[in-house]
Amino acid sequence: MARALDLVGERWALLVVRELLYGPKRFTDLRAGLPGASQNVLSHRVRELEAAGVVERRKLGVPVRTTVYELTERGHELKPVVAALGRWGSRAQLTSAGELSVDAFILALEVTYNGKRFDGAVQLRMGDDVFTIRSADGALECARGQTAKPDAVITGDVETLRQALFAGGELRDVTGHWQLAERFAGLFPRPTTN
Repeated sequence: MARALDLVGERWALLVVRELLYGPKRFTDLRAGLPGASQNVLSHRVRELEAAGVVERRKLGVPVRTTVYELTERGHELKPVVAALGRWGSRAQLTSAGELSVDAFILALEVTYNGKRFDGAVQLRMGDDVFTIRSADGALECARGQTAKPDAVITGDVETLRQALFAGGELRDVTGHWQLAERFAGLFPRPTTN
């Protein structure tokens, strides 16, 4: 455990991993998802995670020509750890709502999902970010990107969707199968504190 914490136990390290669980990101996207981390601290953590074999840097070719960071296979092995910490932390009393990145929100859906099956594909649209979500074997399958024909599309910013799915707020912008969207919204109870 001490060796693992030497590699990923520094402040922000597992949050960088969380931000990369659903796909590669540019450094500016990492910064946007972790607004509390300074550029220097974030750069340092990314370099440490690269040295540990958790994150790798890759250059994208034409037409984008940019560098992205992504999890290695070893980095993806941390998903159960990040999910367990998220589940454990979700039982703590919420002192302030705080800002959630899109990826933090999607992980929050995964770790608070009550396991009830829903048939179909729900697409969440949050600005430029689109996730397609299905249920399978008592877990959510969350994938960045669109499916050809989702059964329901729920659109909104993260805070609006957070209120609708976690705090019993109202779904506002739904297209497609409204009943599926409402059923989906009821699958994320706030865990009780222990």
